[in-house]
Amino acid sequence: LVSRLLEEPVMAVAQTAMAAFCFDVLWDELNGTHKTTSTPPFTNDSYPLFVTWNIFDQGHNDYILRGCIGTFTAQPLHSTLRSYAITSAMKDRRFSPIRLTEVERLQCGVSLLTHFEEGYGYLDWEVGKHGIWIEFCLENGQSTTATYLPEVASEQGWEHIEAIDSLLRKGGYRAKITDQVRQGIKLTRYQSEKVKLNYADWKSGQY
Repeated sequence: LVSRLLEEPVMAVAQTAMAAFCFDVLWDELNGTHKTTSTPPFTNDSYPLFVTWNIFDQGHNDYILRGCIGTFTAQPLHSTLRSYAITSAMKDRRFSPIRLTEVERLQCGVSLLTHFEEGYGYLDWEVGKHGIWIEFCLENGQSTTATYLPEVASEQGWEHIEAIDSLLRKGGYRAKITDQVRQGIKLTRYQSEKVKLNYADWKSGQY
């Protein structure tokens, strides 16, 4: 996988229309319609990507995560966004599937991933600039992976070790985290270009 990730970087081409397309697809899915059949108005080049759904929470007076799933394998944008718009909304195991009654409070984010580089260690990345993808072994020796997108660490106010430790937990590591455990991580850093669109702007077409 890493050999594919470390190919020549390409310039990201994220457009708000991509998030609008995800809204179109989700709306069709929840309403049982099939209106989103025309060719989307953006490139069909291949990129690794993530689709993120956030929902406005009155208690926080802000958007909070509602679902996020993606792929590190570069695939054509049209079919991949169509697929992950639904997968991230319905199949993120951390959350129940998004309901139609929630759509008007949603915000969609599309992240195109670029500039993959193998890190020299678990600290070889910049908070707020790089996403991190780590390979490590669980307590039973099983190899696994986990990732945080570039914005996660800065949004949470984490420094490097806090982010790494949280990512280990996200990936299923339950034992005590020592520096030896961190040193055993294989880290790949990457960048992304992200666009966001909320329901109101999607509905009005103002994007």
